[in-house]
Amino acid sequence: MPNLQIRNPHSILAALETRPQHVIEVILSGTASEAERAGPTDPWTKVIKLAREHSIRITSAPRGGSAPGPRGGSRSQNGAPEAGRISASHALVQERAGIPVEQLFTGASERKGGKGIWLALDSLQDPQNVGAIFRTASFFGIEGIVLTQERSAPLSGTVYDVACGGLEYVPFTLQVNLQRAFEAAKEAGLWILGTSEHARENFLSIKADRPWLLVLGNEERGMRRLTQEACDLVCSVPPKGQVTSLNVSVAAGILVSRLASLQ
Repeated sequence: MPNLQIRNPHSILAALETRPQHVIEVILSGTASEAERAGPTDPWTKVIKLAREHSIRITSAPRGGSAPGPRGGSRSQNGAPEAGRISASHALVQERAGIPVEQLFTGASERKGGKGIWLALDSLQDPQNVGAIFRTASFFGIEGIVLTQERSAPLSGTVYDVACGGLEYVPFTLQVNLQRAFEAAKEAGLWILGTSEHARENFLSIKADRPWLLVLGNEERGMRRLTQEACDLVCSVPPKGQVTSLNVSVAAGILVSRLASLQ
């Protein structure tokens, strides 16, 4: 698996906690002693501590060799990068491998009393959206995510940074054919819930009385035709104001929060 350059210390911490053998090196913008002066609660101090515990190499980048954080990364309300999240410091981490689709749905009907939530991302192309959805999925305890390999954003360092550790905790599978994943999901007892701004079914009417595979479509085109035809039900989040569409990662948060609150 290729090595990724990850800059969010929270994402690096998650990798150190779950698979330290895949963290190759931690590179700091200053010295380790300088970073540790921020105190024991600072995320970079925690990164250094865990890296030392696992005998992972820690080096210092040349002075003046700072690099920008990921495009559109975590920022405060005034547009500046959030403290403790994005800096020239980074780690080289081996990309996490996905699992077979059958494994993702193993025992689905027995989990959480026959309930549970999985996600499928149909050709999402913005790494910011993919990372934000992984972060939301980890926050709400989503069981797993299906990702398409073609016409989709790769799981880059930007995705890991924006996910803020979510990519380490949520199982995922990469599939060339989304229809195969749907077949495996249905065989495991899941129902497929599509999303579309044109659907008549209000998301508030969906009941969490069964395991759902929630499908989120491409940022511009939405779900593909074959994807929508495979869904058992398609719902929308109706607008209340003048703007009639949502960013896909925001829609994911609303829908997952609703389903999770009912389980």
